[in-house]
Amino acid sequence: MLTDNTKGALVMALSMALFTLNDAFMKLLAGQVPLYQILTLRNGAVTLAFLAVAWGTGAFRRGLSRRDLGLSVLRGVAEVATAYFFLNALFNMPLANATAVLQFAPLTVMLAAALFLGEPIGWRRITAALVGFCGVMLIVRPGPEGFNLYAIYTLIAVGCLTMRDIVTRKLSREAPTLLVTSITSGMIFVFYGGLGLVEGWAPLDGRSGALIGGAAVMVLGAYLASVQAMRVGEVSFVSPFRYTALIWGLVLGLVVFGDWPTGLTLLGAAIVVGSGIYSFLREVRVRRRAALATMH
Repeated sequence: MLTDNTKGALVMALSMALFTLNDAFMKLLAGQVPLYQILTLRNGAVTLAFLAVAWGTGAFRRGLSRRDLGLSVLRGVAEVATAYFFLNALFNMPLANATAVLQFAPLTVMLAAALFLGEPIGWRRITAALVGFCGVMLIVRPGPEGFNLYAIYTLIAVGCLTMRDIVTRKLSREAPTLLVTSITSGMIFVFYGGLGLVEGWAPLDGRSGALIGGAAVMVLGAYLASVQAMRVGEVSFVSPFRYTALIWGLVLGLVVFGDWPTGLTLLGAAIVVGSGIYSFLREVRVRRRAALATMH
C-alpha cells in the first residue's frame, strides 16, 4: 500500500516527465513549423481546456479581484517571454542542457523572494544559490567554444520564470488557480497568434500536427499532475522530485535526439540539483524549528 507521500512523489515525477515530453515534442518541430505557429495552436487548445475545467469547477463564479487580475496579466507577460527565450534556446541546444539550466530557477526564486518579498533567508541558502550558479556556468561554459546566444537565452528564461513565480506568490489565496493559468495560457495564444497573422503560417502535415497535439496533451497532463502531487503528499517530501525533470531530459535527449552531455555539463547539472535540494531541505528545517519555537 503506497503512502500519500509516495503517491505524491510518483505523480510529481510523472508531471516532470510530461513537461519534458512536451519540450521534446516542441524540439522535434524545430525548423519545420515556426515557433509562433506552434505556440498559437498548442496554447489555443490548452486555453480552451483550462477554461472548460475552470468553468466546471466554479472558478468563474469566484472571479478575480482587480489586483489579482493585474498580477495575472503580469504573470502572463513573464510566461510569454519565457516561452520565447526558452523554446528558442531549446531548438538550438541539447534537451538535457536546456533542462539542466532551468533547474536553477528554484534557487533564483528563493533569492528574489528574499529580496522583493522580504522572505527570510540565511547564509547557508545564499551559499547554496551561489554554488548552484557555479553549476550553471559549468553547463553553459562561458568561452569561445561553449558559450553562445542560446546559452544566454536559457539564463534569460530563468529570469522570466523567476518573475513569474514571484508574481504568483503575490496573488491572494482566493485567486482561482485555474483562472490564473487560463489567463497565462490565453496571453501566449493571443500574442503568438498575433505574430502569426503578420508573419503567415506554414502548412502542417500529419507528423507536425500530431506533435503539436501531443505537446498540448502533455502540458495539460503535466499541470494537472503537478497540482495533484502537492495535494496528495507533503510539500517538503514531494517538491524535490521536480528535479527528476533532469533525468527525463537526459533519457529523452539520448533516445530521441542522440545527445549525451559532456562530463562538465553533467557535473554542473549535479551541482545545480544538489544545491536546490539542499536549499529546500534547509528551508523545511528552518520552518520546523520556527514552528516548534512558537509552540513552546
